[in-house]
Amino acid sequence: MSLCAAHTFAIFADQAALSHGCFHRHGGISPAPYDSLNISFGVGDEPENVHHNRALVKRALGCSTLVSTRQVHGDKVAVIEAMDVDAELDGYDALITAKPGVALLIQQADCQAILLHDPQNRVIANIHCGWRGSVANIIAATLSQMMDTFNCNPAHVQAAISPALGSCCAEFINYKKELPEAFYPFEVKDNHFDFPAISAMQLQKSGLKAQHIEVADICTRCNHDWFSFRRRHETGRFCSAIGLLP
Repeated sequence: MSLCAAHTFAIFADQAALSHGCFHRHGGISPAPYDSLNISFGVGDEPENVHHNRALVKRALGCSTLVSTRQVHGDKVAVIEAMDVDAELDGYDALITAKPGVALLIQQADCQAILLHDPQNRVIANIHCGWRGSVANIIAATLSQMMDTFNCNPAHVQAAISPALGSCCAEFINYKKELPEAFYPFEVKDNHFDFPAISAMQLQKSGLKAQHIEVADICTRCNHDWFSFRRRHETGRFCSAIGLLP
């Protein structure tokens, strides 16, 4: 079975050594309610289905190794320096590597994945960013780690924000308890917030240029091609992934 990414980003199109994509819920083998390209081991699907689905994603990316993490909505960042077999780490919400052949995978069902690429230093990162990650500013933590470890210059970094919960559906009735006042200007209607725009703001505050940021602008709750926890709690997880080709 062949598989292609459902959404790719023009900002990465001229990078021949880069592979990336956002893979929607179709094209795998998992049964309902995880149908069909579920890539999460933690939702109740059979592990052999998940392994099969992840193998399809890895093949589509053209990478030899797939690294993911059991995400916890925190701000811990892992640097992948040597990894020759597929792995799922514990407790991280962002991954960074400069190792060719390794793809970094983020699992989603409304949260954003933020894919980063520094073409100057050939460094990539992938960030799981739900609203708690936005509050913790995991974007700034990841870019800081890229600078410290690989001497990346944020002005050279390109960023892509995946399909995620749109402002049409991102309702936070307790936002005054949950969100900082810096997010209040992103309230687009009563209790609804534009979190991709918040991420774009945080990227720019960390040094990225506005023209180096691309947003998918697909709401996962509205569009049934994507898994959505807000639409149905018992569901699978889709993924966004980025890798450096050998």
